[in-house]
Amino acid sequence: MQILAVDVGTGTQDVLLFDTEREPENALKMVMPSPTALLAQAIRAATQAGHDLLLTGVTMGGGPCGWAATDHLKAGYRVFATPDAARTFNDDLDEVASMGVEVVSEEKVAGLSGLRHLTMLDFDYQALSRAFRAFDVDLDRVDLLAVAVFDHGAAPPGYSDRLFRFEYLAQRIRTGQGLAAFAFQRDRIPPSMTRLQAVASTAPPDRPLVVMDTAPAAVLGALEDPHVGRHQAALIANVGNMHTLAFHLRARGDTRAIAGLFEHHTGFLDQAKLERLLAQLAAGTLSHEELFAAHGHGALVLHSDPSALDFVAVTGPRRRLLAGSKLRPYLAVPYGDMMMAGCWGLVRACALLLPWAAEAIEAALD
Repeated sequence: MQILAVDVGTGTQDVLLFDTEREPENALKMVMPSPTALLAQAIRAATQAGHDLLLTGVTMGGGPCGWAATDHLKAGYRVFATPDAARTFNDDLDEVASMGVEVVSEEKVAGLSGLRHLTMLDFDYQALSRAFRAFDVDLDRVDLLAVAVFDHGAAPPGYSDRLFRFEYLAQRIRTGQGLAAFAFQRDRIPPSMTRLQAVASTAPPDRPLVVMDTAPAAVLGALEDPHVGRHQAALIANVGNMHTLAFHLRARGDTRAIAGLFEHHTGFLDQAKLERLLAQLAAGTLSHEELFAAHGHGALVLHSDPSALDFVAVTGPRRRLLAGSKLRPYLAVPYGDMMMAGCWGLVRACALLLPWAAEAIEAALD
């Protein structure tokens, strides 16, 4: 069995071709620029060339591409976008229009001319297929697709997207499914998770698909590191380029239960703040209200009895934020590669979600 696992971040998209007939360490992999970084580069090229823009496609990750579009407008050039593409910048299209973006219907696109046309999507299967084909690897032989993206969800107008995102996290945790609660088969994605829905709409329809949130995927992948996996109780933090999410896991029989978590914007954290949040998470004293007031998404403590802060594992591209920390964090490297943590989490999620695939995946991993 082969699984194409793609973890789409802000800086990079990390790609793993898992094959149950190979040792995991021999899996083929790539770390390439993220879709939003590539789109931002294309927008800036259009700005430099003096071209107005037409953006079509689906809702994708914002950040760099949104900043580039704002700079394009400030430079005096026009940006047209179809509704789904425009929602990349904000779920509220009135807010997008207030940026200066001209939202146009799909029907009116054909009447526009003289524009630089760019297509928006997170999962570019055709581009990945061409890249692998250059090395005589055929992705059309892959049995299963798995993609991770960060999804704020479509908050109602006037409702905080941070609060909406965290309420979604809390709701998924309360299902009791552990980290696997953040993964979905194609036909079971919640309607509010518009970015996950967009990935499903652009993935080849002839293969099974699993989608998942990026940070839980990275934490689940960190558990594939045997030094992390042997700890039944642990704090595991994914320090991403844009967001930091930490889980407090505790033993419950043969499984790990989620005792608590928090999510914050990495840009608002320094080492001392992150150390303090992790200590409060272990102690069960973390305050959702305080973290939200500090521009984070929120905190959830399900079991408030304190745990010893004796093992902290960290992954993510900005894990150096805890370099030299008094917490003595362990840098998780599943199968020898930190950048693949999200991809390995996707592979494990496939085993947890898909009974027909579980035996082959687990035999290869375990």
